[in-house]
Amino acid sequence: MSAATLFNEPEDVLATAAGWRAAGEQVAIATVTETWGSSPRPAGSRLAISKSGKMAGSVSGGCIEGAVAEAAMKTIDTGTPQLLDFGVSHERAWEVGLACGGKVKVFVERLS
Repeated sequence: MSAATLFNEPEDVLATAAGWRAAGEQVAIATVTETWGSSPRPAGSRLAISKSGKMAGSVSGGCIEGAVAEAAMKTIDTGTPQLLDFGVSHERAWEVGLACGGKVKVFVERLS
């Protein structure tokens, strides 16, 4: 299995999102813009979310992924981009899906 298959390279996520958009779906793209400390996904990782609930790619996993998907629905509805900032102490890290603590910023935008 290639690294692209394991980690959903950004180009694969963008191609999937473009296909959904071409089929008439409303779509948002979430992109990891910065990380500090431990983060399951590096900067540049993407998650595509459709209005119908389809998802491709990953920006973190755990609770963060759900929060990003929820923010994406709002962005799809309003057209207003969002910069989300998640941070956690080492003690609470596993609860929210950041393996060893750390911070991650995710930019969410509607695909037009």
